Amino acid sequence: MQDEGMATLPGNGGRLMWLTTQRVFYAGLLGPVAERVLGGWGLYVSTSAHDPIRVCIGGGAWQSGELLVVPPQVPHRVESAKPLVLNLLIESESVDPARLPAFFQQCGRVEAPEFVARVRAVHTRLLAASGGREPFEGFDFDLLFFGEALAPRTLDARIGRVIERISADPAQPFAAEDCARSVHLSFSRFLHLFKEETGVPFRSFRAWKRARSLLRHVHQASSLTNIALDAGYPDATHFSHSIRQVYGLRPSQILAGSRRLALHDAAASRCH
Repeated sequence: MQDEGMATLPGNGGRLMWLTTQRVFYAGLLGPVAERVLGGWGLYVSTSAHDPIRVCIGGGAWQSGELLVVPPQVPHRVESAKPLVLNLLIESESVDPARLPAFFQQCGRVEAPEFVARVRAVHTRLLAASGGREPFEGFDFDLLFFGEALAPRTLDARIGRVIERISADPAQPFAAEDCARSVHLSFSRFLHLFKEETGVPFRSFRAWKRARSLLRHVHQASSLTNIALDAGYPDATHFSHSIRQVYGLRPSQILAGSRRLALHDAAASRCH
C-alpha cells in the first residue's frame, strides 16, 4: 500500500515478479508500451489512489482508474504516470470464466476498492518476504489476492493433456497435427475442440505460452539470440517480433527494465 506502507521501499524500488504455472504478479515498470495482447486476464492496479492508471481498449477512448481489467486476447494499451504499476495475470484456461469474481466480467475501468486495497497490501507483504522476513514458498496466490481459490475451468481431458504438455515446456515445437494425433483426434476436430474448450485458437495459445516463458529468462545473463533459442524461437528477429506483438515491447526493453526486479519463480514446482 503506497499510501500507508510504501514509503520505505527496498533498494529495487518495490519491483518484483512472482511466477507460477497459471498466475503472474508483476510489480514493476510499464515502459513505453505500444498495443499489447495477453493470453490471460490482465488486472492492472495503481500503487496509490492519487496516481490512477489509464487503459485504451482496442483503440477506443482512454479510461482512468485504480483498477483496470482486460480479458484475454483483447488488444490494449496501458499508461501510468508513476513508474511502478501492479499487474496480475490469470491464465484463461485455468479458470471458469462464469464463476470468476464479478469485477472480472467487466472490461476497462472497474470499481473494486476492497480488491485494490488487498493487492496493494499483498505487494507490501511480498516485498517483505523478498527481504527474507517470511518464507515466500508457502504463499498461495489465489488466497492472498482473492481470499479463495478461483474456480477452475473444466476441460476435456484430451485438451487438458495437450495444455499440460505445452505449459510444461513451451519451447518445444508442438505442431497441431502431432497434438491431435497424440490424443486420437482428427486434425480438424482437435482444432475445433481446442478453441471450444479454451476460448482461443491452438496457434494463439501456443504463441502466448512461448512468449510468457520469456518472463522466466529476465535475469538470464545471455545474449538475446541465446534467450530466443532457449524460449523456442528460431532466431532473434522472430523472437523480437513475436514478443513485441504480445507485450508491446522489444525483448531488450523487457530485459533492461527487469534488471532490478526480484524474481520468484514457482513455476518449476507447478503450484499456484
